[in-house]
Amino acid sequence: MNRRLLLAAATLALLAATAGCAGVFGTDQFSEKRLSGDANATYEWNTTADVTLNVTSGQYRAIYDFSNRSQLKIYQRESLGEEAPVRVKTVRFRYPNGTVVTLNQSQVRRTDSRTVFVLPSREGKLAYTAPHRGKSFSTPTYVEGSYEVVLPAGMRVGTPILSQVRPNADTKDQVAGRVHLHWAEVTSNNVTVRYYLARDLLIFGGIIGAGVVIALLGLAYFRLQIRQLERQREEMGLNVDTDGDEFDQGPPPGMG
Repeated sequence: MNRRLLLAAATLALLAATAGCAGVFGTDQFSEKRLSGDANATYEWNTTADVTLNVTSGQYRAIYDFSNRSQLKIYQRESLGEEAPVRVKTVRFRYPNGTVVTLNQSQVRRTDSRTVFVLPSREGKLAYTAPHRGKSFSTPTYVEGSYEVVLPAGMRVGTPILSQVRPNADTKDQVAGRVHLHWAEVTSNNVTVRYYLARDLLIFGGIIGAGVVIALLGLAYFRLQIRQLERQREEMGLNVDTDGDEFDQGPPPGMG
């Protein structure tokens, strides 16, 4: 019996050690193929903001302009609020002289809650691509400075019920059908943008218009019903005017 217990304990220890080794050698690494991405992939390096976030359908591209920094840690919030590493790909670094390199596994790793970039230079620009879904975009502000968020084509902000921008953008431009939001300086913990498709505003306006029409028709029907009830009461003699009734003429003669 003791031998069976010892064998079971040894088996559990072996499984734990194997899992630990897997964590050390594999699970904290992105594949070189993922980090390099498409060999022909390029980023718009000529950005003016310290942080530029270009949101498209299904993904976003981030470019961070660094000065005197050797490392960046990023994360995303899951549905239950827990923090998790960002599944980045196509990671590039551009030196001040214009040279662009791909970061490798020794420079990009992930922990339980963070994706960690070890920058090859304290000056330059870091770019990566990450997945994104839905009609809202939110990111922690890992660095302070100026920000720019470019919305997907056809998306808009400006209608309070359908959209939200936090903190409020300093300027909003539209270039080639895409909205660009600019912040001169962001000191808040997060930048959040909720947007809508341009045609959604027409649909929303149509729904509001239809609601107003239905409300007016309901009011007209209600007034019509009241008038019909009044006519029925008059026909039944329930609305006879008794102001001049003979019983209200005062007492008989001689009894006043």
